[in-house]
Amino acid sequence: MELVKQIDHDMVAAMKARDTERTSTLRMVKAALKNKEIDKRAPLTDAEAQQVFATMIKQRKDSIEQFQRGNRPELAAKEAREIVLIEGYLPKTIGEEELKKFVEEALAGTSFGPKDMGAAMKAVQAKIQEAGARADGRQLSELVKGKLQLGAGSPEPAASSPEPGAGSQ
Repeated sequence: MELVKQIDHDMVAAMKARDTERTSTLRMVKAALKNKEIDKRAPLTDAEAQQVFATMIKQRKDSIEQFQRGNRPELAAKEAREIVLIEGYLPKTIGEEELKKFVEEALAGTSFGPKDMGAAMKAVQAKIQEAGARADGRQLSELVKGKLQLGAGSPEPAASSPEPGAGSQ
């Protein structure tokens, strides 16, 4: 509920400052939050509000890509500015090195294999959320997938998927 109140407060401040771009973006954010609240039929938690923000950021990144392909750099720049404003309400995004550490910690001592991608992702994401941070989903997915394919997450990779003709049992 705190984030929703913060958006309201910042929108009033932007209107008083006559910052039309910021006001417009905050109105869009507020509308998205309100729509989610209506769908849920209950007030949003901060975690749910952050999910709405993440969705909005992803939509804007897709829009930037489309605008760049359509040779509309001014619209792509506007979307990029909106992303910066929305990201201001999210926890800090961790870098690749920190992300690798989280993947190592979360998967250390587990027996996840390549087929356990979903469970491994949940474990790593839970670890990241405990730290009060967030990560880029694509980058996280690539790191987890690489870790699982190496078999570094499982202590005995040969035992989990025996190859035909490998050793006698």
